[in-house]
Amino acid sequence: MTAAPRARYIADMVIVSPEVERYLAALYRARYGDAVLAEMEQRAAAEDFPIIGPLVGAECYRLARTIGARQVFELGSGFGYSTLWFARAVRDNGGGAVVHTAWEPGLSQQARGYLERAGLVDQVRFEVGEAVAALERDRETYDIVFMDIDKHAYPDALPAIKQHLRVGGLLIVDNLLWHGRVLDAAASDRDTAGVRALTHQIFGDRDFAPTINPLRDGFLVASRVT
Repeated sequence: MTAAPRARYIADMVIVSPEVERYLAALYRARYGDAVLAEMEQRAAAEDFPIIGPLVGAECYRLARTIGARQVFELGSGFGYSTLWFARAVRDNGGGAVVHTAWEPGLSQQARGYLERAGLVDQVRFEVGEAVAALERDRETYDIVFMDIDKHAYPDALPAIKQHLRVGGLLIVDNLLWHGRVLDAAASDRDTAGVRALTHQIFGDRDFAPTINPLRDGFLVASRVT
């Protein structure tokens, strides 16, 4: 295989078969779905806006419920799709706060609208601006830190995450397989480099016990163990 076709193959790699993902998505939507989530998913598809989708969303909900999370910080929240999943879990755990971060005031406002309609806005604090800087300024300790920012910024976020994530808490990071580009030795763009660097940071850090789930685009779940 020549270099150019291989690069196209890697860029278009299907991690899990679409048939399996559709089957799982139907199960998850039947169990967890509602009109607001469905509207957000339709919007994301129409606008090609990146969201974690129902498979990762349901896993975020399950993980948050499992550890009894009441304080969640999202590094990168878009129009609030992942926020809704975490806010559900926080509510069902007895209440708390999910911090939604977005660069654009418009996205923050849109997220507020969706969460109001879902009856979850009281569980959310909205921050407008650069997400890592917002976490660095924060004085709270969190049960979960979720990261889905620009991929080249992943490695530089880890010190702030470690400062604010409690022992026993979870770091959840999206896009760790990065559409298969992490497998391509010729891929040297800064986003791919950022994903690779964070992956090696976490797997080399004895303060974390990490796994990568290959659903969707690969999401990392790392327990803070020390």
